[in-house]
Amino acid sequence: MMFDRRLIENFDWIFLFLILALAGLGILNLYSASAGFQTGGAPIYLKQVYWLLLGLGIMVAVLFFHYHLLKDWAYWLYAAGLVLLFIVLVNGRITSGAQRWIDLGFFRFQPAELVKLFVVAALAKYFSRREYPDGLGFKELIGPALLVGLPFFFICQQPDLGTALHLSIACLSVILFLRVRRSVMAVSGLLAATTMPLIWTLLLKSYQKQRIFTFFNPEIDRRGAGYHIIQSKIAVGSGQFWGKGFTKGTQSQLRFLPEQHTDFAFSVFAEEWGFAGSVVLLTLYLLLILCGLQIVSQCRDRFGALLALGLVALLFWQFFINLCMVIGLMPVVGIPLPLVSYGGTSMVTTLLAAGLLLNISMRRYLFQE
Repeated sequence: MMFDRRLIENFDWIFLFLILALAGLGILNLYSASAGFQTGGAPIYLKQVYWLLLGLGIMVAVLFFHYHLLKDWAYWLYAAGLVLLFIVLVNGRITSGAQRWIDLGFFRFQPAELVKLFVVAALAKYFSRREYPDGLGFKELIGPALLVGLPFFFICQQPDLGTALHLSIACLSVILFLRVRRSVMAVSGLLAATTMPLIWTLLLKSYQKQRIFTFFNPEIDRRGAGYHIIQSKIAVGSGQFWGKGFTKGTQSQLRFLPEQHTDFAFSVFAEEWGFAGSVVLLTLYLLLILCGLQIVSQCRDRFGALLALGLVALLFWQFFINLCMVIGLMPVVGIPLPLVSYGGTSMVTTLLAAGLLLNISMRRYLFQE
């Protein structure tokens, strides 16, 4: 079979460069954040290199298959994701009071990260079946609500409210893109407002309520729930314009900053590289999101466009939530910074999403009129 040169001609090299640049900065940041300590075995930054190489291998492998295979398997993958989430609740590994991982012996992974991709694919398949010229009504939203609601419930039971909210906001972005009727939005807003007291009373754990309290006033628990955000703000602010220099951040090197290699990786970066370096990092993320949106706009296939939109929404909201979290604009919810924070499952699933976006970009010519 002859190789189609248009696959290379339509390859988004800028998108790939941005992915590699962010991952490279993440490795350097982890080297600094983990200087002087390690979790056992290889240093953290070196482990991240291994995960990066594995993720890049998966990303390349994804390019060889037409993304419409994902449409054929979307609901089966979604079902498999629910099974994985159920296994986590029954026999998952408990770390820091949360049961979110499946331990396979030689490594452990967090199924919720992978399930987010499965839900987005299932949602894209559901909405690709027909057009909605009059907008989405309650009847059209029953199916999507179930698709998102089931994994949302399982993830909340782990408990991992941050990941559950990330998933729901990304899927809501896709639904709003398709246009929801005003009457539905009005009724939904009213229901959300009236159920807030029930959610606060029945669903939120005590530590989650404490995070919300400390979000508004971190000083009420300086050594407890408010400690993370206080130290993060000190780290970000002390970087000033040019930063303190690579591996010279006092908050990270003296271990004042908790979770500095995962949730608060940006705080380490901001302290060492200052406002100038932070602008560079944020610009790379902005360009990555814009490239993703360009892939969405250029796609002439409804399923491909919706899938790409969902993947871009996942990347954007994960970046946005983490950034707001570390500078005190949102409560601490445990969302890592994509491609920069330490985490094998997060790295691999982010690169898998990137591979799918590149796949859609490469094959957009197949559906051009």
